[in-house]
Amino acid sequence: MSIRAKLAWTFILLLIFGITAISSYSILFIRNYLLNEGEQQIVNDTEWLAITIQNLRNDEQFETNLNEAARTSGYRLAVYDDDGILFAEVPYYEQLEASERLDDEIQTGIRRQTEIILANEPESEQLVTYAQLHSEHNPARYLKVSIYKDQIYEPIKTIRWIIYTGMFISIGLVLIVSILFSRYISRPILQLESAARDISEGNTGQTLNLDRKDEFGKLADSLNRMAERLRADNLEMKRLYEKQNQFFADITHEIRNPLHTIAGSIEMLMMDNLDETQKRKYLLTASRQTHRINRLFKDLVTLQRYDSDEQFIEKRRFDIKKVIGLIKELLESEAEEKGLVLTAETKSHIVTADPGKIEQVLENLVSNAIKFTNEGSIQIRSKDAGDSIIVEVEDTGIGISKEHLDRLFDRFYRTDKARSRDKGGTGLGLSVVKSIINAHGSDINVESEPGKGSRFWFNLPKGE
Repeated sequence: MSIRAKLAWTFILLLIFGITAISSYSILFIRNYLLNEGEQQIVNDTEWLAITIQNLRNDEQFETNLNEAARTSGYRLAVYDDDGILFAEVPYYEQLEASERLDDEIQTGIRRQTEIILANEPESEQLVTYAQLHSEHNPARYLKVSIYKDQIYEPIKTIRWIIYTGMFISIGLVLIVSILFSRYISRPILQLESAARDISEGNTGQTLNLDRKDEFGKLADSLNRMAERLRADNLEMKRLYEKQNQFFADITHEIRNPLHTIAGSIEMLMMDNLDETQKRKYLLTASRQTHRINRLFKDLVTLQRYDSDEQFIEKRRFDIKKVIGLIKELLESEAEEKGLVLTAETKSHIVTADPGKIEQVLENLVSNAIKFTNEGSIQIRSKDAGDSIIVEVEDTGIGISKEHLDRLFDRFYRTDKARSRDKGGTGLGLSVVKSIINAHGSDINVESEPGKGSRFWFNLPKGE
């Protein structure tokens, strides 16, 4: 095959592969983006739909007004009374049967939550939200809002045709340009063909030495720079590959150990001559290991959201004293079981942050302090630092050696792997803490001395 044909086909194939890859990625990205936006939109719409339905009068116009709300919003609405019995469902034209009774677990969940409940099961064809109604005008007490995911994905069809049309037009243009271009440069480019082929096959160690001052000399320099960049990229890819392999190996190791323990406990429970005390012991062991696996995946989900989700945190104003008080109440009994004193020294400080994520941070820090403190006390504090509030957790535990501090927040890093696993740790707690605090635009700090305890602290901006 001539150099002209090679150049032409090279341009065409590279374009096809590039556009196909970009198109596939774009469609997948847009699909996920539309679903995320749809989730946020249905939650927001459920709030105003709940307010609207609460104000509807229980008269002959109730279902008409309800159907109008469904038509305007584009959602399927089902309203249930205080006993969870279906009160009304719209729109009328949909040939779907709503559940005649709302599941008891869903009712309980709705009553416990102060916010809208979003249900998005991967295998489900619909997005569903639930909300509790407080109406003096009608017997409606629960609202179910749903929409088919296909409706959310509808814009992808148009986007796909736009992308494919652009792709075919680009291929046609490149076909014409590549033929003309290959005719123009085919003769002098032969001098570089051999070296370029070697580089394309991965031989990035080769260096071109062409004593030319024209464009082909510049091309040779460009090829040399490209080879150097490829070498650097290959080294970086190798480093990332090794890091990824280590990451998956750590996950496998973290899951394998508790699974072995659970399997052993089950085998012991199958023994006929096992007394009740031993049964309870093995059941408790299996339960603890199950909880450990659950925490591992919960931490992995948090880290994955930090890496990919721009809406990882949702900031709002709240009193840090309430969050600290909640953590103290939650973990005080665990501390007392070890003979530790858990105290909270805080005043009312209004900060701007994600209260749920900050609660997760403090729970991780205080839980770690309890695990690695054998005697003494653990203190949670908040104090004013001018334009920010400092939140800190200090313990009188075993402390951390200096050589471990630099890698303390790395994923799956442990200062003492055997002891950490014995205490039920996942190796991700402090990584989750760092990710959350970094997402708030701050950083987690630590001071520690072996045998004297540790102090972790971070800053949060004051609420304006």
